[in-house]
Amino acid sequence: MATVTPKGNPVALTGNELNVGDAAPEVTVVATDLSEKKVGGAKDVVQVLISVPSLDTPVCATETRKFNEAVSQISGVDVTVISMDLPFASKRFCSTEGIENLTCASDFRNKEFGQKYGVLIAEGLLAGILARAIFVVGKDGKIVYKQIVPEITEEPNYDEVLEAVKKANA
Repeated sequence: MATVTPKGNPVALTGNELNVGDAAPEVTVVATDLSEKKVGGAKDVVQVLISVPSLDTPVCATETRKFNEAVSQISGVDVTVISMDLPFASKRFCSTEGIENLTCASDFRNKEFGQKYGVLIAEGLLAGILARAIFVVGKDGKIVYKQIVPEITEEPNYDEVLEAVKKANA
């Protein structure tokens, strides 16, 4: 199983490790209005599934703002930022930060996203939250790009992600 390193301390991830070419499991997350949103699986749009530890951290907030801005330039893409934050906290963050081009959602109910995508931190002080990762899912429901950010306190490679999104959406 994969590991990530919060501040240089390796911790294991738990769940099903997915790779490029695998079918993206359809899972249910909770939106900021407490409605359920299904992500993964085949859809009529390219999906970008971004997991972050918590929107209450500077790196996660920056990442979400950057993706919100970047996807405003791309049509036909559904972007969801998923954390274990409660929907109320996510709603407050989106309202305060002007997040309008993507959905913030929570995996707090069943940890289904974390388990089925293999990004749930299994041990250490951050056990039970999501690692920083990005999956781009093609319209056919297959994963076309995966990035697990090794050092959880660092931002992802945005250029790689956006390139994968443009390719999948071509």
